[in-house]
This record gives sequence, structure tokens and C-alpha cells, in this order.
Amino acid sequence: MAKTIEEINEKIKQGKAVIATAEEIISIAKEKGSSCAAREVDVVTTGTFGPMCSSGAYFNLGHTKPRIKLGSGKVTLNDVPAYTGYAAADILIGANALPDDDLRNRVHPGEFNYGGGHVIEELVAGKDIHLIASAYGTDCYPRKSLDTLINIKDLNEAVLFNPRNAYQNYNVAVNASDKTIYTYMGILKPRLTNANYCSAGQLSPLLNDPYFKTIGIGTRIFLGGGVGYVAWNGTQHNPSVPRSDNGIPKRSGGTLAVIGDLKQMNNRWLRGISMLGYGATLAVGVGVPIPILDEEILGYTLASDADILAPVIDYSSTFPQREADVLAEVSYAELKSGNFKLNGKNVATASLSSYSRAVEIATTLKEWLQKGKFLLTQPVVPLPGVDAGIVSKVLNERS
Repeated sequence: MAKTIEEINEKIKQGKAVIATAEEIISIAKEKGSSCAAREVDVVTTGTFGPMCSSGAYFNLGHTKPRIKLGSGKVTLNDVPAYTGYAAADILIGANALPDDDLRNRVHPGEFNYGGGHVIEELVAGKDIHLIASAYGTDCYPRKSLDTLINIKDLNEAVLFNPRNAYQNYNVAVNASDKTIYTYMGILKPRLTNANYCSAGQLSPLLNDPYFKTIGIGTRIFLGGGVGYVAWNGTQHNPSVPRSDNGIPKRSGGTLAVIGDLKQMNNRWLRGISMLGYGATLAVGVGVPIPILDEEILGYTLASDADILAPVIDYSSTFPQREADVLAEVSYAELKSGNFKLNGKNVATASLSSYSRAVEIATTLKEWLQKGKFLLTQPVVPLPGVDAGIVSKVLNERS
């Protein structure tokens, strides 16, 4: 038995496609068997919602009268600096950007109340953003300053472009030292008191296609409440990590670079976040449809939280010093239970990502497919779980 994306799309158009979330497919396969489930189910939808630091947006502001060259000038959006080195009217803001007057960690732990992620959230929400710009002036771009309000509806283009999202798996952070520490994985209490993790586990997109058999450049996805695409493998993409017998990575593994029209997105799925003692970032909603082309692909979507292991890492020493030391491996079922045992001690767990929001994303994507509002795409180049340079290699061979 084998299906094609074209055949599945035709069923979607006719309203005959059978869609299940990555949570639902586990029960379906248990009831009917994997062979039957692979024949009957056409698409499995996934979702994740949590902090994703390597995120940002670029805009084309249009031209003022007289013209101003923002390139190599200085621009702030609600006092948060934006990057201007592209051209006269193109700027970029990153999720981690902070106002110049933010105290950072001079008073520790810093609060980081407002940053680039908050600007993106407010822009998507339709709020006016205060732009202040200065430039050096040229014969063709004579204006040297600009102080105005901008709104997403008035921008020529507004694009979310995130170089690294949707980690395939991730660390469970603990703190073995004698003092509380403040990290991008949240507040970690001393002496292994608590553990923070950040993954939707069985719903997480890349854990449902661990070898990137259906995901690649051009894959259409749910992004920030709208439609986006996989643009490339994400930065720090590393599929050559240890895996369980079921093929699921036991370390961070692969990542995605994603892109989409910010004007179609919703601030429910793009939220600015302040991490005490660390910085500002952006929570992003990502959902990827997995076309069930054969029984092998169906099999990868059947991994439950009990089947997925994550590494426990000490963020007081091992992580900052880049030491290769994993204290233990723990399943997402244990993590979601609220505690697990480490060195004979009960460690309380908490998630930085929202499982309920992940369910909502997977369900929304399922509804889009059922209503024919969303079609699958054939990747231009797959992202096999072999090595991080595979995309460049394949593209070079085709050119």
C-alpha cells in the first residue's frame, strides 16, 4: 500500500480525506492495527507552542517623502532596536532584541519586560508601533530623521522568518548547584529541586517524522495562526544524534527554518515572553501535517510520550561549560506526570511549552484539512535525518 501527496490532496478537495491528530492516531492504531490505520488515515497533524528564541520578522516600510535611507542608519520600534543593514526601506527585528535602556542583568535577576518578541506580538495584534529613525543622508535619500507610527496594515510586506524553530527534542534542565539560577529554560532551584522541559512530546512535529521523510523545503505548515512554509533546515540542525530503537532522537536533533506572511497571523500564536534573569523572546505556534504515504510513516507517528526520551542536563555547570554529561534520560510520560526520580530524589517537573495549545494547533490544522482550506505540498528537497549539509548537497547536485 502506498499513497501520494497528489492523491491525498484530491481526497482533501473532495472532503473525503481522513485526518487524525498525533494524539488520536495512537488510539486509532491500537484499535484497528497499524496496517488498517495506514490505509484509512491520510494525514496526521501535529503541533507545538512554546518559546522559540531564533525567531524574528522583516518589514518593508515603503518610502517617505522626501526619501530616507534606513540602511546603515538607526531604527527603533517601541524603543527596541531593529537591524537596518539590508537596504533603504527594509528592516528586521529579532525576538531577543532589547531597548538600549533595559537594565539587562545589572540588577539581577533582570526582568526583561519588553523586547523584540513583544513588538512582533503587538504588530500582529494590529497595534500602532512607534518608529524612530536616523540616517546620514545622501543625494538620493536626503532625509535624516523620522518619527512616526507604523501599523501592519500599512506595511508593504511583513514577514515572519525564524531561522530555528520546532526542535525535534530538547533538554530537561536541572540545577545541581547550591543556588537558584535563571536560564532560558526558566528558574531552576538548587540541589535538583525542579526540572523544566520544553516540548509537546507525542504531538511535537519533528518527533512524528524523525527521519524527515515527508518534511522538507516547501512543506506547508501552520505558523503563528496562519499558513507558513519550511524554508530550510534550521540552524543547529543535527539529525546525527543518538536515537531509540523506534528511531526517535534522544537529543535535540533536527530543527526547521520557517517563513510566512505576518499579516495572516494571529497574536494568540505569537506571544512576547519575558524570561526572568535571561531575556526576552517569542512563543511561536507551529503545526506540521504528516501525510501517511505508507505504513512506515504511520509507524513513526505512533510514538507516545512513554516512548520518547529526553536528556536531563545540569544547567549550573554541564550546559554553560559545554561538557558532555547527561545525568539521566527520562520519558515525556514521566515529565508530564509532574515528577520523576533522579539520584533517588523526587524532582518536580514543569513545561515551558503548552500541551493544550499544541492540541489546539493540531486540531485547527485538522479542521483546515477537513474543510479543504489547506492542502499538502510536495517538498522541493526533503530534509533526511542524515547530516545537516544534505540540503545544500542535494541542491548543488540539481544545479
